[in-house]
Amino acid sequence: MSPAPRVRRARLLVASAALAVVSAACGTAPSATSTVPPTTGAGPTPADASPTTRGPGATAAAPTPSVPVAPTTTLTTTSAPAPAGPAPGPGPGTQATYAVQAQPAPGTCHYRWVGAYPLPDPSCTPGAVNPQVTTADLGTTVCRAGWTATVRPPENVTGPEKDGSAAAYGYTGSFSTGEYDHLVPLELGGDPNDPSNLWLEPNDRAGASTVTNTKDGLENRLRALVCAGQLSLGVAQEAIATDWVAALQRYGG
Repeated sequence: MSPAPRVRRARLLVASAALAVVSAACGTAPSATSTVPPTTGAGPTPADASPTTRGPGATAAAPTPSVPVAPTTTLTTTSAPAPAGPAPGPGPGTQATYAVQAQPAPGTCHYRWVGAYPLPDPSCTPGAVNPQVTTADLGTTVCRAGWTATVRPPENVTGPEKDGSAAAYGYTGSFSTGEYDHLVPLELGGDPNDPSNLWLEPNDRAGASTVTNTKDGLENRLRALVCAGQLSLGVAQEAIATDWVAALQRYGG
């Protein structure tokens, strides 16, 4: 190598070394690369997010339209529950021979009236059922044609009892139209001769010439429902004993 290139190379090395010394003295050496933390919450907001999960300044989601609800339909039935009240208690039942039974004291019983319809005094005539008639034997008792005649007390028993019932209730009407009535009728398993199931019933029909009255039609209607399996015997007995006029409105007659 000639002397000239050597001289230039030496000058370059000296210059580089001097520059390094000056840079170090002035603190201009390159600094370490800084790390930028990643941005949080970036990215699109889901379409179904609620307004509270969106970032500040974001447009609130449109309210969800309400779904119309069909109106509730109330069903009505023609069969209403039986009137509230205690069921009539059991009487002595069918007897081989009936005896005249003592009636309440004169003037101690009082009719109740719903329009023209009479109701008995519940303290004197609450009703009583024949314990020998059950739902298991309806086919051989109340639902068998002619059965009531086999359990009905004779007139020589019911005659004096009717007189006593009339005195108890203060009845002054005609005996030819006032019925000595089984509150729970025989055709619904009423007790045949219990005083608590018998009362002198005034006739509610204007111009009546017999003892036939409105309650008789209800008795036939309830028996038909029981024997058709559309009404239980107990419900029918309780309905007619508690308030036969309300039962007439419910079941017809």
